Amino acid sequence: MTGDTPLAERYPPGAGTVAIAVAAGVAALLGSFAAVGFAPGFVVAPVESTLSRVMPGFLIAFAITVLGDLGQQLNLAMAGAVVVILYAQAVVLSVTLGRWLDERAVPLLGGPALVWAVTAVLTGRPVLSLGAAVGAGAVLVVTDVSASRGPATERTPSGGRRRVLTAVGAAVGASALGYVIGRDGTAAAGGDPSGGDTGDGDRPRGDPDIYGDVEIPTFDAGDQIAAAADREFDLDGMEPLVSERFFNVSYSSVSPTPDAAEWSLSVTGEVGQELSYDYDDLAGRAFQHRFVSLRCVGETLNGKKMDNAVWSGVPIAPLLEDAKPNSKCECVMVRAADDYYEEFPLEALESGFLALGMNGEPLPRSHGAPVRLLVPGHWGEISVKWITEIEFLEREADGYWEQKGWHGTGPVETVAKLHATTRTDDGSIAVGGHAYAGTRGIERVEVSTDGGDTWTEAELTERLPGASGAVENPSEHAEDAWRQWRYTYDPPEGSHDVVVRATDGTGTVQPSEERDAYPNGATGWVSETVDPGSVQ
Repeated sequence: MTGDTPLAERYPPGAGTVAIAVAAGVAALLGSFAAVGFAPGFVVAPVESTLSRVMPGFLIAFAITVLGDLGQQLNLAMAGAVVVILYAQAVVLSVTLGRWLDERAVPLLGGPALVWAVTAVLTGRPVLSLGAAVGAGAVLVVTDVSASRGPATERTPSGGRRRVLTAVGAAVGASALGYVIGRDGTAAAGGDPSGGDTGDGDRPRGDPDIYGDVEIPTFDAGDQIAAAADREFDLDGMEPLVSERFFNVSYSSVSPTPDAAEWSLSVTGEVGQELSYDYDDLAGRAFQHRFVSLRCVGETLNGKKMDNAVWSGVPIAPLLEDAKPNSKCECVMVRAADDYYEEFPLEALESGFLALGMNGEPLPRSHGAPVRLLVPGHWGEISVKWITEIEFLEREADGYWEQKGWHGTGPVETVAKLHATTRTDDGSIAVGGHAYAGTRGIERVEVSTDGGDTWTEAELTERLPGASGAVENPSEHAEDAWRQWRYTYDPPEGSHDVVVRATDGTGTVQPSEERDAYPNGATGWVSETVDPGSVQ
């Protein structure tokens, strides 16, 4: 068979055409990834955000409390599947139209054109949408060329299967290339969730897509970080006092990349004067450097979504005072660049902090660059990343998570976690972890090695130092930071239950009643069964 192969044989009818269309759709998705990386322009990003917004609250609660991180990965995969289906429908439409017109060029040009149109509509980025069109076009061209060069004997079902396999092979190759290009581009742009780009030589630190056009200030957090290192326990398996892998939770997997040069924070609503602050306005102010711990309301009782860092930035109270708020409900709605929003009491916001730096570096993209909000002592959901607006409300309203059934705008629950169990040189067992109670502080941690019948006080690290920098009335100790605890004991014969509980600075003992994370955050005493024979 030569180049005059009928169009119906180039694209086998029925399932064959669908298979080729799906292969083209997969290649188009990876073409989009190659063009922009794991960034807001990636075609999956807006679809995933939409799914997160419209998904019923009970499904989100199940995903968070039962599936954990896998829940968000499944949501991302589902968004990808939706995109592939849309692309496949576009290709099928172009093939159908080509058959009707009996014109070979229609699928070759119309398919990529429709894929481009779908991508441009979803992302709003017409130029970068060409990456998806190239991916789809590559599969369609290879399929067409294969049909043109095939022998006459391929006018059979087996010939149709070969063209489907050719399309699949082309999709695999194009997708692999797209993944490599997109992955490398994401890493080069500082899109890695572990943090920002530290820079080379004179090149500015931070994600260049965010900080490329601004002068990044110096974040002098070295003394705080050194003080934490001097205080922490050396216990295998326990995270240091300044977290090395700070947890990252967002309602969308793809973090936005606001341009710091264009970024602004608006103070609006029930105020005497609406105000706006840009990045230079905040970067030009005298900084404070504070230890602040964050805990996710959706984590399990002994989960690992609680971390600590040194944050550099400015108190928010003076900015609020300048706006002269007169909110009748004494509440605010805080909005972000990724369309996230949360409502909570003004009283909580007044002690808040606008962070521009994290552990001596520019704020990483995944943690809210260029500016994020921190609200001391409260669950992490109201410490809004990528903050863009503070609106003073006339009446109360529900934030994003409240609309999904969660109630995590209040103070965090007291918790002592048990994350390390190790054998000492003399044969004893050492257990340890972190304890946190928000601004109430941790006064004491107790450990039971008999299932809760008797208790012994554990050793605590010295409190982390208070804020440094432009602080009017500095406190000796950090007001909103965790502490490490450690307890060493001679183990009994056989397995036994180790239970741990904390007492906060008000003298209140961590409640023993167990409660799931949904909807108010997990509570209870952490308990782990220890088998001395398996402890190393």
